[in-house]
Amino acid sequence: MTETQNGKKAPGWLKPVLEYGPLLVFFVAYMRLKDQTFLIGGGEYTGFLVVTAAFIPLMILTTGLSWWLTGKLSKMQIVTLVLVVVFGGLSVWLQDERFFKMKPTMIYLLFAGALGLGLLRGQSWLGAVMGEALPMRPEGWMILTKRVMWFFLALAVANEAVWRLTSTEHWVQFKTFGLPLALFAFFMTQARLFQTYAIEEKGED
Repeated sequence: MTETQNGKKAPGWLKPVLEYGPLLVFFVAYMRLKDQTFLIGGGEYTGFLVVTAAFIPLMILTTGLSWWLTGKLSKMQIVTLVLVVVFGGLSVWLQDERFFKMKPTMIYLLFAGALGLGLLRGQSWLGAVMGEALPMRPEGWMILTKRVMWFFLALAVANEAVWRLTSTEHWVQFKTFGLPLALFAFFMTQARLFQTYAIEEKGED
């Protein structure tokens, strides 16, 4: 259960629905409209651009609901929303799909850069954000932060390669399923690190 800002409990499924629901809606809508062209305000818009235009307010709505329910937003949620609005808006305004396709690249580069800056200062900013949810010793957080930084850089390169070298449909599939699965697989491979550097609770045998 997720605790709301009113102290009430929200269903546990609500958080992933708010986070991944818009992405699935984007995928389904694109698959239905990908071959269509729409005449809006005297301009021609592909199905991709129409779906992108609808995705922006949907992201604002779900992010706002998440904040209303929990009373807080993570930095990643805020940055993601800003980039969706900026790059999605540019794509629709300039009728150029490339801006929205570059959005994941910018997200991963920004977070990789932030983690790298923290490492240069001898700090794990990842640990500062996730420390309460995943208690680990400082040396464990430094190792994980380095790995996540390089992983984010790899995802940025992968996104650039996919949208530049393949079709829009392949990129949409990659963004909807490939990137989330890659993140899930990466953190699954870190299980040994979590076990090695985990902080045992007091009183635990």
